[in-house]
Amino acid sequence: MDPVSALERVAYLLERELAETHRVKAFRKAARRLAALPPAELDRRIADGTLTDLADVGPRTAAVATEAAGGATPGYVADLEARAAFPLVPGGETVRSWLRGDLHSHSDWSDGGSPIREMAEVAIAAGHEYLALTDHSPRLTVARGLSAERLREQLEVVAALNAELAPFRILTGIEVDILEDGRLDQDEDLLAELDVVVASVHSKLRMASEDMTRRMVTAVANPHVDVLGHCTGRLITGGRGTRPESTFDAELVFEACRRFDVAVEINSRPERRDPPTRLLELAHEMGCLFAIGTDAHAPGQLDFLDHGCARAQAEGVTRERIVNTLPADELLTWTARAPTGSL
Repeated sequence: MDPVSALERVAYLLERELAETHRVKAFRKAARRLAALPPAELDRRIADGTLTDLADVGPRTAAVATEAAGGATPGYVADLEARAAFPLVPGGETVRSWLRGDLHSHSDWSDGGSPIREMAEVAIAAGHEYLALTDHSPRLTVARGLSAERLREQLEVVAALNAELAPFRILTGIEVDILEDGRLDQDEDLLAELDVVVASVHSKLRMASEDMTRRMVTAVANPHVDVLGHCTGRLITGGRGTRPESTFDAELVFEACRRFDVAVEINSRPERRDPPTRLLELAHEMGCLFAIGTDAHAPGQLDFLDHGCARAQAEGVTRERIVNTLPADELLTWTARAPTGSL
């Protein structure tokens, strides 16, 4: 393990454990700084003990790099690897073995922290056949949502990467905002070109139940929508604080999902656990399809599937009800389906 790889591995393993963002960034910045050095200068600085003279390299990151350069697995890496030998949570191993890919991820084109290629390479290493790239839509300015022009540019980048990474496939996609009237925050013609459309509410989460129900059902009925993302919008823990659930008529919303063949997302972020257990049970009882997605904003977070799989397995969700158990070609046949219901 070379110094740069050791630092990148630490960052990945810290992301997996939802470590503080500043700790992850410290290791990623140090890795990039060392990767930019000529090999001879890196070797000299390690020998002289002057790595910490560089911007973005502190005592801890320098220690990891120095240990790696000496041919040993750094102790900090070994400790993190020992924890990574086990699922993040137990109980979802069977469901996890069914999954062919992940249908919700973000890159540094919006509010993710890593380039598309890096997210894809980690997904490949995890055994995925595909990864849906679902960066945000323009309304979510705080997350650098993609305008139609930027999204078209991203499609060109993804096409080039897919040519290199085949047979693995980056699925083109978006996490599109559901606007207050239920319309979708992107050009309809452009949505029609994408492989996967995840529709989520990100604004006015406390609107009246009747209005929220109408808003969500209208979005689910849109023929471009494949997945209803984190349906309640709640936060139960984490650095962003907590947030209560949106209120809506879950039976009406899930009946719309069932009727229009839209999958309910089991969002795997541990601070979301969305839908809550009672709503997961309801959607299951009503015959809905599910998509287990990480909502990953960094490479290490692609392992969050463990959380969603454990919840699906505890609920008894069967393989044929989870859309990302399908091979890529079958999944894309499903996402290209014709509407099956009407309001």
